[in-house]
Amino acid sequence: MKAKKKWGQNFIFDRNLLSKIVKASGVGEQDFVLEVGTGHGGLTEELARKVKKVVSFEIDKELFELTKEKLKMYENLVIINEDILEVDLYKVSEEHFEGKPFKVVANLPYYITSPIIMKMIECKLVKEMTILVQKEVAERICAKPGTKDYGMLTIFVNFKAKPEILFNLSPKVFVPPPKVESTLLKLKIYDKPLVDVKDEKLFSNVVRAAFGQRRKFLSNSLKVLGFPKEILDKAFLVAKISPQVRGEILSIEQFADLANALYFLTKK
Repeated sequence: MKAKKKWGQNFIFDRNLLSKIVKASGVGEQDFVLEVGTGHGGLTEELARKVKKVVSFEIDKELFELTKEKLKMYENLVIINEDILEVDLYKVSEEHFEGKPFKVVANLPYYITSPIIMKMIECKLVKEMTILVQKEVAERICAKPGTKDYGMLTIFVNFKAKPEILFNLSPKVFVPPPKVESTLLKLKIYDKPLVDVKDEKLFSNVVRAAFGQRRKFLSNSLKVLGFPKEILDKAFLVAKISPQVRGEILSIEQFADLANALYFLTKK
């Protein structure tokens, strides 16, 4: 069965590599695991052999039918033909994981990697993710302030999780081979965000504004938030941040300080 480009299908058939991925994920016999993209079921089967229960989502109806039949001997496996971005993760846990926290292990479709990651880290039941992503996405997530890869994705992921690059994979291990290298990335979700922010939506808006026009100074890029100039100027003073810098050099802590300053100044 040929891979469908529209769903970013790139399969791994090497059992040794699949076993290595599962081992690197650290999942064990007491774990509930959610997989995104069942594919031909190679990773799915390795997981089903190791953990308490696997729920795997496959958007491709043909692959869903094929793999559901192929792996029907595993009683601890449920394969669902739905779009993961449309799924209620809390409901999945209630129906299949006894309402308990779960881990994510997946070879993510590259064209929707970021939306899937953000959906997962926003769910309080997801405790850990081990995911195959494009190497450049992994580098963006792990980037440091002041580097070219540092941006919104870096901040939003690191705000909720601790990332760790496990190892890289050559395009040759996939069928069909993608045009880019891949990376196995682990995200350990924090019990509470890395830094304290009084209003997560405001924090998010400040970050988005700063990187929406990343070549502009913060004093200009944050104008889109609609705060009076005197409030913005005072927030910079309170947060001890120069308005004449660009967002790409601020740490997560500094973005939090700026957002919190705006929060308190507008609550007076």
